[in-house]
Amino acid sequence: MDVSELEELIHRPEVQQRAGEIRKDLGNPDRVLLGVDRLDYTKGIRQRLQAFGELLEEGDLKPGEAVFVQIATPSREQVEQYQILRDDIELQVGRLNGEFAQLGSPVINYLHSSFSREELAALFLAADVMVVTPLRDGMNLVAKEYVACREDLGGALVLSEFAGAAEEMRRAFLVNPHDVDGLKGTLLAAIRADPQDLVRRMRTMRRRIVEHDVERWAKDFLYALEEDN
Repeated sequence: MDVSELEELIHRPEVQQRAGEIRKDLGNPDRVLLGVDRLDYTKGIRQRLQAFGELLEEGDLKPGEAVFVQIATPSREQVEQYQILRDDIELQVGRLNGEFAQLGSPVINYLHSSFSREELAALFLAADVMVVTPLRDGMNLVAKEYVACREDLGGALVLSEFAGAAEEMRRAFLVNPHDVDGLKGTLLAAIRADPQDLVRRMRTMRRRIVEHDVERWAKDFLYALEEDN
């Protein structure tokens, strides 16, 4: 991952302006939660929306207190299983918005489309809580990209124990996404965390990714090749 590229993006005035517009368009809620995934069974989208929905149903979150933005990039559109998954998620989102949305302000904004790097950077800046909760995954660069964009040391990262990034992001709010009750508790903890605790967590995670970005990886790789020769 190229940290310098992301840092250049977040310093652009138009990206910073867009981040403010996103929050305004969402109704300026207390907290914005964000998920960015391919539409795939392994990404845990249904589980995280179920957890968020149950927090609303049980009164732990109030409408307007938190808004969830879920981006689901199209994937394998011609495969029947993925069409079923898309339908299930859209029904889930529709039911929760039907029950809890206020006029003009849905509690879940579900976007089944792809976005530019600039728009994603603005979303990362706008989001108070990044939710990366795959049921199983490889490294998952989204978690690292969010941390790279939070030069202000703001924001919280809720991260699945089963994502490869969890090995490096030990200061994230780690969670088992198969445990919906545990996920609910972790989401609440991230939403209501002490700001100073969030700063400490983010500072540690940023230090890790800055020290181990793509440039460092390339140097280490070339050094290892030289050593082998």
